[in-house]
Amino acid sequence: MTTTSPHSRSAGGRLERVEADVLKSVPDAGRRDSSPIGDPTITDTRLDGLITPDGVTMADVEDLGAGRGPDWLDGWLERHAADIVAWRRHIHANPELARREYGTTELVVRHLRSLGLQPQVLPLGTGVVCDIGSGDKCVALRADMDALPITEATGLPYSSSVDGVAHACGHDAHTAILMAAGSALAAAPELPGRVRLVFQAAEEVMPGGALDAIAAGVLDGVDRIFGLHCDPRLPVGQVGVRVGAITSAADLLELRLTSPGGHTSRPHLTADLVHALGTVITNLPAVISRRVDPRSGTILVWGAVHAGEAANAVPEEGALLGTLRTADHDVWLKMESLVNPAVESLLAPTGVGFTLNYRRGVPPVVCDAESTAFLSAGVDAALGEDGLTSTEQSSGGEDFGWYLEHIPGAFARLGVWDGKGPQRDLHQGTFVLDERALLTGTRVMVHTALSALAA
Repeated sequence: MTTTSPHSRSAGGRLERVEADVLKSVPDAGRRDSSPIGDPTITDTRLDGLITPDGVTMADVEDLGAGRGPDWLDGWLERHAADIVAWRRHIHANPELARREYGTTELVVRHLRSLGLQPQVLPLGTGVVCDIGSGDKCVALRADMDALPITEATGLPYSSSVDGVAHACGHDAHTAILMAAGSALAAAPELPGRVRLVFQAAEEVMPGGALDAIAAGVLDGVDRIFGLHCDPRLPVGQVGVRVGAITSAADLLELRLTSPGGHTSRPHLTADLVHALGTVITNLPAVISRRVDPRSGTILVWGAVHAGEAANAVPEEGALLGTLRTADHDVWLKMESLVNPAVESLLAPTGVGFTLNYRRGVPPVVCDAESTAFLSAGVDAALGEDGLTSTEQSSGGEDFGWYLEHIPGAFARLGVWDGKGPQRDLHQGTFVLDERALLTGTRVMVHTALSALAA
């Protein structure tokens, strides 16, 4: 929602509006096409050397769950472990930003078609949905596909080939894992229902590509949905689960201020824009902290502030951007109604004009008990009881939460730390992962689907 003071000039670069009543707007959000799902068109010639009838030549990687069955899964992973690594490295070397994941979409579609499946590209041209098996019962497995506007600094031989773009959040691994899980499930002698693969675009931009996927109908007929995310704090071979909220809600604030400007020797004759920015920077977080339950884990952090060039000139324009996060779903729903009047009250005495763009982001990912039990059973079957661990709620946002506004589901944290080197955090150019996690993730996804379908 955008709030403007009566004396504000128009501010450019406004962020996309998300309706305040997000729960009611989600079913139609992002719809661009009258048909729910479009047909794929394969045009990416970069893939010709990767997808071949004989598979991909790549060094093997250790399977920490080898021998845990079922036999068809063990056999498939033994034959194709190197392929999973190759897929991930190809995606890693060719990262694509949100809603531009055309090459990654082509890779997924071509591979699934090679298995005799019928993948469908989502209406905006990126993202894929594909069903495996038959029957009324259906569970969905989701992976995100997009990269970040970050320069890679790992020095890996398969580092990003795109300047300023990198897979620094593990979405390359998520995509390869879901490709592998779908391939293994397609090779199963029989499934107790349907598994829907959801390869989702644009997780890294708010309010998230999940809204576009939902609008395209990916949840139609689905009973539950499951997903996972790389976690460099957990060692490879461990998977963290949690009943309740596992991530936090995250909204964006963009505040633009205007002033007549003037000389800093005469601030009383103008509106001191920099002082006004400072007032909001220091006081708005404090005001919010006194308006919500402190147990809700609500925090406002500013990420960017811009104003002026000269030391002796009051600037005419300024901007302030930040994120507002909360661990409580109910608090999230009322945050916009608290922030707008607070900003207006803080700025009223300063005389500046302002435009506040409050951009609704993502809800918290809230895992229900039954779905978490299925996920836990999947981890246990895939890795044994030592592979299952608890995890804390994160203050990070994840648009998987939008799916859970519609159907039950659960989300896991996949350990990717090798246990030896430094733990490189997500969203850093130095982020690396232990590729053994590709196989553990595949096993977890397959067993979770089987667990949920068998119930």
